[in-house]
Amino acid sequence: MKRAERQYALVDLLRGARRPWSAVRLAGEFGVSSRTIERDIESLQLAGVPIYAEHGSAGGYSILREYSLPPLNLSAAESLAVLAGLALLESSPYQGAARRARAKIAAVMEEEHRGPVQEMLGMMQVIEAVPPADGTVALSLLSDAIAARRVVRIVYLGEAEDGGPDPANSTVRDVETMGLLRAGDAWLLTGWCRLRQAIRGFRIERITRLEILDEVPPPRDPALLEADLARWPTRRLI
Repeated sequence: MKRAERQYALVDLLRGARRPWSAVRLAGEFGVSSRTIERDIESLQLAGVPIYAEHGSAGGYSILREYSLPPLNLSAAESLAVLAGLALLESSPYQGAARRARAKIAAVMEEEHRGPVQEMLGMMQVIEAVPPADGTVALSLLSDAIAARRVVRIVYLGEAEDGGPDPANSTVRDVETMGLLRAGDAWLLTGWCRLRQAIRGFRIERITRLEILDEVPPPRDPALLEADLARWPTRRLI
């Protein structure tokens, strides 16, 4: 979680809390050190957020209940960039979340920006080279599998001579999920394939069945994935 995102989440948590939160408890909630939480609170206080400390055994940090975060103010170009970027996630495992985020951004957009932004969005089109097949797995399940960080069992279509999916050539794979990869026009589920005993990328339109298993996989050396991705001109989103 980025620093700004953590601070927004910190304010939201304190606004909804019935009792003060100690720095130690907040650090555990956000997976950072107590000193990092204290620096976040200092920054928020300097920015005018009314966070105050209550002393004693039941003390901690609280915030004035009536305080609310300022609205998100985006320029027309920024709104266009955010909405266009979210639209590109329509064929990704996060399509549902992207649609909800687009609705929220559109709802708070400045009225004078709404017409020009919608007009520009209407001029943008995306050609999906490989449209999702009717038999592929629901994309929402993939985001759940990745968030759960568990072993998944998939039925995966092989590749035909023309490069397309081959329904007659499918395999069952147990995969330790490690993330997502956007490769050209396709989204891939990346992970450790137990059938091949190696890192593999699985095009989501070729996954016809997915089951999230109860098994928690053993930790894998991140260098394995980094070494595999080093063959390609990749970049991280953060």
